[in-house]
Amino acid sequence: MQTTIVKWGNSRGIRLPKPFLDSVNLSTNDLVDVRTENDTIIIKKATKNRLTIEKLFENWDGGFPEPYDWGEYSNPVGRELI
Repeated sequence: MQTTIVKWGNSRGIRLPKPFLDSVNLSTNDLVDVRTENDTIIIKKATKNRLTIEKLFENWDGGFPEPYDWGEYSNPVGRELI
């Protein structure tokens, strides 16, 4: 298949026909990985990197940051929930 590179804002883009995308199980708004290899552009459906709770907290030392000083806004003036 041949297509034309078109200007899209400050970038460039190509249009891919729906049957072409269907054939590789891609659809609108799917996340893809794009890379180059020699003179070839490779577009591949991105794999989902699901984070575990262990991964999210792997570098946490167990401490909490110091409270932030909000200055004059530190004290409630109405019925805020704190």
